[in-house]
Formats: sequence, structure tokens, C-alpha cells
Amino acid sequence: MTDPIKPKRRIKSSHIMAAILALGTMAWIGSGVVGSNEPIANTDANALKAETPLPFVRVAHSVAQSVDREVVLFGHTQAIKQADIAAEISGRIVKKSANKGDVVKKGQVLFTLSIEDRLSQLSEAKAKLEHKKIAYNAAQRLSKKQFQSKVKLAEEKANLEAAKATLKAIQIDISKISIRAPIDGLVNELPLSVGDYVKSGDVVSVIVDLNPIKIVGQVSERDVSRVRLGANAMAQLADGQKVQGVVKYISRIGSSTTRTFTIDVWVDNASSAIPEGLTAELHLPAENERAHFVSPAVLSLDREGAIGVKAVNNKGIVTFHPVQIISDTTEGIWLGGLPERITVITVGQEFVLEGHKVRTATDAEINSGAVVKSLKVSP
Repeated sequence: MTDPIKPKRRIKSSHIMAAILALGTMAWIGSGVVGSNEPIANTDANALKAETPLPFVRVAHSVAQSVDREVVLFGHTQAIKQADIAAEISGRIVKKSANKGDVVKKGQVLFTLSIEDRLSQLSEAKAKLEHKKIAYNAAQRLSKKQFQSKVKLAEEKANLEAAKATLKAIQIDISKISIRAPIDGLVNELPLSVGDYVKSGDVVSVIVDLNPIKIVGQVSERDVSRVRLGANAMAQLADGQKVQGVVKYISRIGSSTTRTFTIDVWVDNASSAIPEGLTAELHLPAENERAHFVSPAVLSLDREGAIGVKAVNNKGIVTFHPVQIISDTTEGIWLGGLPERITVITVGQEFVLEGHKVRTATDAEINSGAVVKSLKVSP
């Protein structure tokens, strides 16, 4: 009897794939890669790192220059002389000889007070003085003839001197009925009128002398040592007017709260055109300083927030240099605190950190095409 024919088994595709994977795994293990001391991943990373180009930045070579340092601060105008005029005797105003805003001279009468009974007091004092003179002269004659004691003579002399003092006091009082300007200046306040009664000590007028006028400012403790007494200064007033002055005063005691020092600049003001209380911008010359002129765009901050510039040293490493802004102009800024020669990063400083190695090129090198080849990345 013939054996029945067995059906052929069909090999599934999944089995084929499993076999291929198994063979591949065995081949990989047999190659010795698993036990290698230097994994392929590291080798590839090193190769990739070797092929990665260094960051590129644009730079400018800068050499320090001597700059006339200038301290700029804000202040206000203030009268150098101001007189608060008070009445020295009591009385009623009977005449007003000036008006608010008038320019007056020293000694000019502003008000006249009523004389009241002072004339009669004057007459009485004169009469008493004459009586005391006669009494004293008589005591002298009697004393010489030994008819009167020296004590009585001394008493009469004292009475005479007292009479003289009384008369002098009344004469001074009468002279004070005219209230006069103690200085040349402008009448800033004159609140009283004819008929008003004033007491001794009451302020009746305020006079200010605006020529010269001073501009008072506050200079920081960092800059006070750079400003010199007697130095010329320039001030720009709120209306745009520029005036020249001289540094007349620098305080030696600073404010405990603001850490600033008061400074006075005197300005000629013959026409009194500059009023008191006007805001002014003071420009004070200071000592010369070595500085670099750059664009404000090169400024950056370090990790602590200090302002400075990023530069490249002779090894191509990025460095950070804190700076002091000496002067700010429309064309650029002057920076102090930098080395005499420095290669400043002008473009790309935002993308590199201190300590990074970089490639550099100046504007001239870029414009000439000298850096085109160096910018190409090797395949």
C-alpha cells in the first residue's frame, strides 16, 4: 500500500526575520565590539567634535586715547545774597518807597514809619542833657574849692552820661523810622502797604542779589575728588541757554543719606536775566583719563550683572572686562577701566561666553574676503 503523501510546510516570513536577527546578533557579538574599551558612540562624538567649527565673531582692535574727563550733574540756580529785612522799631507805615520787583541800591528807603511821640521824647532828652551838663560843671567848680566831695562829683558825672545815652537812643530810634535796603538787589517780597502796623522784628521785605548767581549741585563721592576748586564750568539752563561759570565751593562733608557733596558754580548775571530756582545741567571738567571709543552696542553684562565688554585675547579666548562709562556722545561712548590695547567683540558677543575659544575677523578682513575660506566647514 502506498504511503500517503505528506503536505509541505510553508515557512512563515516572521520566522525568516527572526533568523536574520539572530544571525545578525551573533555576528555583532562575535565582532568584539561589545567588549571594546572605546565605544563607537564616543568615537563618533569625538569625530563630530573635531569637525565642528569654532564660533565666529566680528572684532575691532582698539587703542586707548587721552580723554578730557567731564563730570555731568544736575543742579538749580540760587541767589548768593539774600536779605530778610525786619523792622527795628514798632510803628505804622506812612510811606512806601519801592515796589515788588524793583532793583534797589544799598541804603535806599523802602518804607517810612510814623514818628509818633519820638520828637517830643527827643526834645525832653536834649533838655535833660543840658541840665545834667550844668549840674556837672557846678559840681566840678565846687569840688576844686573843696566845697563838695568827690563822691558827689562822680554822681553828677554819671547822671550826665546817662542823659547822653538816653538822647542817643532816641536819635537812633528816629533814624530807624526809615527802613532801608541793606544790600543791592531785587525786591523779591514786599507784602506790606501804607497803614499797616509793624512790630519790632517783623519781616517787611526780602531782597535778593542775583549778580553773580550760583548753581548748586550734588556731586557723587566717586567724582568729588576729580573736581577742582577754581575750575571753569559750563551750565545749560532749562531754556537751552549755555553759560560759563567758576567752581567756587566744594563741600568737604558729604551727605550721610545720598553720599553726595555740595558744589557751587558762580555765574555772571549782570542783567539778572537768570532767575533763582531754575534747573541747570552742570558740566565740570575733571582729570584726563585713558579711554576707548566704542559703539554702545558692544556693551554686555556678566553673570553678576556688571556692565562691561567682551574681548578676545591673543589665544582666541573670550574675556570679559568691566568698564566705566566716562562720556556719552551721539557718535558713541568713551569707556574707562580697559587695557591700553584690546580686541573688542563688536558682533556676536551675545552668543559666546567668557572662556570660549572663537574665530575672529575685523570689518576690513570681511570686506576684503580674506576670511571666506576660513568660514567654510570641512566635509
